[in-house]
Amino acid sequence: MKTYLLAAALLAAACVAGACGPKQTKAQKQGWELAMQSYTFHTFTLEEALSKTAECGVKYIEVYPGHRLGEKWGDQVFGHAMDARTRQEILDLAASKDVQIVGTGVFMTDDPTEWEKEFAFAKEMGLAYITCEPAWEAWDLVDSLSQATGIKVAVHNHPQPSIYWTPDSLLLALQDRSPNCGSCSDVGHWRRCGLDQQECLRKLDGRIISLHFKDIAAPDADADGQHDVIWGTGVLDVKGMLEILKEQDFKGYFAIEYEYNWENSVPDIQQCVAYFNDITEEIL
Repeated sequence: MKTYLLAAALLAAACVAGACGPKQTKAQKQGWELAMQSYTFHTFTLEEALSKTAECGVKYIEVYPGHRLGEKWGDQVFGHAMDARTRQEILDLAASKDVQIVGTGVFMTDDPTEWEKEFAFAKEMGLAYITCEPAWEAWDLVDSLSQATGIKVAVHNHPQPSIYWTPDSLLLALQDRSPNCGSCSDVGHWRRCGLDQQECLRKLDGRIISLHFKDIAAPDADADGQHDVIWGTGVLDVKGMLEILKEQDFKGYFAIEYEYNWENSVPDIQQCVAYFNDITEEIL
């Protein structure tokens, strides 16, 4: 009996220490986490987007500025204009669905005071990063705010006329900037702009903060062009991209931005999640 009680006590202590918690996947051990870019569900309210994120088996979300909150908040939108009470209520709502808001973006402004408000907002909300496209002349301010708050700056690569459509221009902007500043690598935009997404990832080695991750159809696949497809079925070579990020020892969030089948994308995204889980178990 004493031996049994001792074993039970040791097991309880181990569980308290976390040994009996959910087993980490190889991806999580690598420092990789799937997140949802809420624009995936922009035709729904944020409350609905959080529910759909949970339904997809994803525990993190990057919310785009302007996402309508819905429910009791009606047409209010996500962003630094939310008052303190609404901010806490949205955090509580996400937590109730076992989802954590880790980022916001894509944020763009020419007003320095808006940058200050955005970083203060991100700090209060406990965010890890802001996805953004700063004007060239805003970099001193953005870098200093990032260092002061600890909020990382993940620069997104919208197609031209965005100045960051190619990694070369971003790397030029990042010269002499703190390690807090880097890329939110949208691999689909690169390919649609005629760039090699794998070469782009290689160029940004050490500067990738997060990704807007996806797979896309071939240009002539159908009338919809290079739309998003279930991961592993398109032309981006998802496995190859993940192997590059493994070599670079990347750690961060893969934000799913599934821009297709807008009204019923959850089943597609669930297949993307399953593919990611399977392929990371294989390569890591």
